[in-house]
Amino acid sequence: MKFRYIIAALILCLAFGCQEEQLGTLAEIQVSESYLSIDVNGSSATLEVTTSEAWQIMPNSVPAWLTVNPMSGAAGTTKITFSADATKATNLAEVLLTCAGKTQHINIIQYAQKGEVKVMTVAEALALIKTVDKGDGQSYNLDGEYCVKGIVSKIDEISTSYGNATFYISDDGKHENWLEVYRGFWLNNTKFSKGDEFAVGDELTIMGQLMSYKGTPETVQNTAYVVAIQKSLISVASVDPEDATIPAEGGSVTVTLTNKGNGLYVEMPEEADWLSMSGIAGNKVTFRAAANDGGDRDATITIKTTDGKKDYSTQVSITQKGAIVEVSVADFLAAEVGNTQYRITGVVMEEYASDKNGESFYIQDWSGKTLVYRVDSYKNSGAKVGDIVTVVGKRGAYKDNPQLVSGVFEEIKFAVTPCTIEEFLAKPNSKTDYYMVTGTIKSLKGSNGKDNDYGNLYLEDADGHELYVYGCYPGYGATGDARKFFIKNNGIEVGDELTMIGYKDTYNDLIELCGGICFSFKKAGDGGEK
Repeated sequence: MKFRYIIAALILCLAFGCQEEQLGTLAEIQVSESYLSIDVNGSSATLEVTTSEAWQIMPNSVPAWLTVNPMSGAAGTTKITFSADATKATNLAEVLLTCAGKTQHINIIQYAQKGEVKVMTVAEALALIKTVDKGDGQSYNLDGEYCVKGIVSKIDEISTSYGNATFYISDDGKHENWLEVYRGFWLNNTKFSKGDEFAVGDELTIMGQLMSYKGTPETVQNTAYVVAIQKSLISVASVDPEDATIPAEGGSVTVTLTNKGNGLYVEMPEEADWLSMSGIAGNKVTFRAAANDGGDRDATITIKTTDGKKDYSTQVSITQKGAIVEVSVADFLAAEVGNTQYRITGVVMEEYASDKNGESFYIQDWSGKTLVYRVDSYKNSGAKVGDIVTVVGKRGAYKDNPQLVSGVFEEIKFAVTPCTIEEFLAKPNSKTDYYMVTGTIKSLKGSNGKDNDYGNLYLEDADGHELYVYGCYPGYGATGDARKFFIKNNGIEVGDELTMIGYKDTYNDLIELCGGICFSFKKAGDGGEK
């Protein structure tokens, strides 16, 4: 990937003043480190805490294996020492320091590495995975567990619902030559609970099983976990506005940094030519964008510093809102994964059983079908299978399977009521009341008795009630030639069973099901629906 570089080339005294920045974002409590590591053979680790008032360590947050000295202190700056004896098992603690009603979390790890396990670089792990990959698009696992150290280059998700995370590590922190850590866990193989346990630019050591998933180098699902973390010297303290989003009419985003390194380097991807850096003031960097006439767009900016020997980085993703693009399902599927917002209208074909939250379903229009994954407000909307609905969301994918994600359930365009042919015939005419009717095809002729391309046909039920269907189309929204040849293309014949969605109208005293959407069909003698 090509980059354009904006290099501030400022030494720390010029960019941030000559005082070393303290880590931590609370005004009442500032700590020099929020993660500390104690040697497996027994040792101590020390941090500095600066508080506005008297402080204390919560005694119930200190486990028996750990000694903390002192446990309390007055306002100002104090050194706190954390000590532990030698151990054969990994120890993990989250110590709580309170001051003025606020709480600072301090994470302590004493990692007992298994046997003589070698800590590999990401390059070494990739080379090892390549030895089992046969290049045939299949998946291959390596035997045993491996320990790999790398810098986080991208985070897909830190899920507090499932307690796992999917992210990428590389040797240099760039999102190139990476290893995907797929649904891994946190320190000591525990679940993620906060969602901000680590960030892009942090150096992680992970333990887990390695594999090639159809050519993608990654860890086997739910086997990897973090065994050590080295926080980056630079991190994002806050973003204004908080969601890092610029409105469609244009505006700016200001990023406030915590930097303990020397200098500041801003790296922007070539494709983010819509975004510019408008200024640096102290520890703040401001980015600006003009009005956006297209769809949503986003950019991930990397901000680096150095300690003179090694580069450290953090990232911030900035989005600019755009127009919502109304598309068919086929056009949605053909779009690239990204932040553009799409609006789709179609029939709810079935709910996605794997989503225990009940917010996912498959939507289909005349052009195709796609999964709508966890769309906000679907469950409470009252929508059901068969209804014609509208959703808005982004083009996403899971393991190359397309889906609409980060979506909003917009409306039930037409609620569809199931009924028999006899009940349908008794309904009043209405172009806004939709029904679902099932029957057996009696004739594939139009009302004039002629063959047709649009699927005009007669249905009947077991009691002999007959209904004329004025058009059998592949799905909602079909127009022009897209309405033709559905019957022929699917080999549908007299005697087959059809389930249709449509509204009631009358023409020359003939009752018709109009706007006919084929929900499903079943061949005569065949037990399965299509």
